[in-house]
Parts: sequence; structure tokens; C-alpha cells
Amino acid sequence: MSDEKSTGGESRFTVAVAAAANLGIAAAKLVAGLISGSSAMLSEAAHSVADTVTEVMLLTALRRGGKPADEEHPLGYGAERYIWAMLASVATFVGGAVFSLYDGIHTLTQGEELGDPLVSYLVLGVAFLLEGYSLRTGVRQVRRAAAGLGVGAPHYLRRTSDTAVKAVVMEDSAALVGLLLAAGGLLGGQLSGSGVWDGIASVLIGILLVYVAWVLGRSNAQLLIGRPLPEAVRAGVREELLSVPHIIDVLELTTLIQGPDETLIAAKIDFRDVASAEQVEWACEEAEQQLRERYPAIRRVYLDPTPGLGRRRRAAGG
Repeated sequence: MSDEKSTGGESRFTVAVAAAANLGIAAAKLVAGLISGSSAMLSEAAHSVADTVTEVMLLTALRRGGKPADEEHPLGYGAERYIWAMLASVATFVGGAVFSLYDGIHTLTQGEELGDPLVSYLVLGVAFLLEGYSLRTGVRQVRRAAAGLGVGAPHYLRRTSDTAVKAVVMEDSAALVGLLLAAGGLLGGQLSGSGVWDGIASVLIGILLVYVAWVLGRSNAQLLIGRPLPEAVRAGVREELLSVPHIIDVLELTTLIQGPDETLIAAKIDFRDVASAEQVEWACEEAEQQLRERYPAIRRVYLDPTPGLGRRRRAAGG
């Protein structure tokens, strides 16, 4: 249980660092964008505002999703974090992508007057350092979690059910790319005297945010619908069940991820024909204990004693 609390606390710290960084960056980008007249800088300001709103929602998701089960919610509140995380991905799309695309297209069609880009360059440099620090915090957590599971960090990031950390890493990565695009737009406008490059940069930032919002939205949708444990873990669960005395077969296995540290296991189990009721009860308790020792995220185990095919045939023939 202490590991689960520390994991949740680490996720909250990672999200809080990202939120604090983005809040300051958003204000600085907005001022720089107004001074320089750069649509790419204004798009980046919208990007940072969207990220800040996203991270506030993710903090809400971590707090709400961590509530213990009660009479009204016997399976807990784990799935609620995915609802808030889904709303966070919508905020990224609406708050950042739509504004960036609109502003970029407006600049390309209507043109813009370029102001002094010096302040923008300074803000972009500071923002790059802050976003880099926030990204490093998220990447460190991902690497630790991946090492604990014995998988690579990229694989963990693709498959993790901790969508709060996934969102921070993806959004901070997108933010760094966005900063480079904004800098390129400013430089292109400065060298050519045309706002076209700035408009192109703004559109590219919008496309980047659409992609991030889509990936995060799809990931949360899969978890809301109900995603099973990875195939290798399901095989490990079967292995543990079959290692328990008196269990001879796993007829049906259902696994459901309910949260980063919450997994439900339900299985139809064929016990030895001569096993007594007491032995069946003992085997169920032993199976649950072994599963939780091997996979600490497993919170609920439901085993249903079910006759195997051979037994059913004998009963029908009898």
C-alpha cells in the first residue's frame, strides 16, 4: 500500500511541477506575443494556457481517482481519473490546437505586422529551460516505473495506465517542439520581413497539439471502455493460478485495469474433482495471496469454481 501511495504522490509532484512551469510560461509568452505581434508566440501562449488547465484537471483526476471504495462505489473511484484526463485532452485540443490553427491561418491570409522579436527570443529561451526541467521530472518517473516492470521506457509510456504522467511527458515534449517552431517562425519573419513563416509555425503548432490531444484522448477512451492487462501479464496470472494446489485449469480469465494501481481479476476455475469445500476455499485464498504478491496492483480477485468440460460430460452422461 505504501508503494501505491508513493506512486500517486510522485505522479502528483510531476503534474504540479508541470502546472507551475506552464502557468509562468503562459504569462510570459502572452506578453512577448503582444509586444512582437507574433502569431506563433500567441499560439504558444494559448498552448501553455491549455497545458496549465490540463494539469489542473490531471491533479483533480489524481485526487478524485484516489478515493477509497465505499458503499455507493464498491469498485472504487479509479475510473474517474480517466474521465478528468479525457476532459484534459479536450482542453488541449480546444484551448491550444483550435486557437493555434485559427491564428496561423488568419496570419497567412491577412498578414501581420512584426514587432521587436528580442523579448520573444528571451521568453522562448527561459520557457525551453522550464519545460525541459518539467519534462525531465516526468521522464525520470517513467524510467523508474519502467525499470520496476522490466520493460523499456518507450513501451511503458505507450501502455501505461497512469495517464497523468503520460500526459505530462507528451505535453512537455510537444511544448519543446512548439518552442522550436515558434523560434523558427520568428527567425524566418526577421530574415524575410514576411509574417508567412510565423503563420506557418502557428499552424504547425496547432497540428502538433491536435496529435497530442488525439493520442491522449484515445488512451483514456480505451481505459474508460475497459482495457485488459497486457498479454504477458495475463499469462503470468494464469501461471500463478495453476501453481496453486487443487486448481487444474483456468477455464476463463477476465482482467480489467481500473486505475494505475488498481486491477480486477475474475476467473472461472476448474478444481480437482475430489477437492473438498475446505480445500477449494483454501485454494482461492492462496491464489489471491500469490497474485497480489506477484502483482501488487491487483486489488480484487474473484474466482468462480466451475466444472471442467470432462466433468460436465460425465455429469450429462450420468
